Amino acid sequence: MKITLRISNQSRRKYLYRRDVLKRIVERICRREHVSDSVEVSVLFCDDACIRQLNKTYRGIDRPTDVMAFPQEPVSLDGWRILGDLVISLETVERRYPGDVVNMRNEVCLLFCHGMLHLLGYDHRTRHEKETMMRAQAEVLGISLDAAWRQGKAPKRKPGTRSKKEGVAS
Repeated sequence: MKITLRISNQSRRKYLYRRDVLKRIVERICRREHVSDSVEVSVLFCDDACIRQLNKTYRGIDRPTDVMAFPQEPVSLDGWRILGDLVISLETVERRYPGDVVNMRNEVCLLFCHGMLHLLGYDHRTRHEKETMMRAQAEVLGISLDAAWRQGKAPKRKPGTRSKKEGVAS
């Protein structure tokens, strides 16, 4: 399986993700979900103004959000499957963890994983769907269930430290 990540960073915030780490997340998710085709995912890193406009246009909600997923129809062409597009607000990530680069990077990984699962059909409208998605995120990232659904709340530890469980960006 080959993975193509098309990444565009239009945010003023830089160095909050690593392509190789994001690629490993795609590999783990595809293995877990039995996706054997080569896959392509587009990722836009942006700031709140951009994601707010997208949220207003596509969901009718006039406020920024952390991640949006735009899945493509599940069609395989010559062994390639285009999964869709993800949009992640690095401004939102920075607001959640001001000055804490380790937790900002971990949050980007969590949001990327969350968006990838949406591209593959996961949702969290019901309690059961949310629990299923939480378990998938925890398994893929090797983190606790609580860490897999923080909703913007920092894990309880000193800034700048990381545990093996939550060191997903290394």
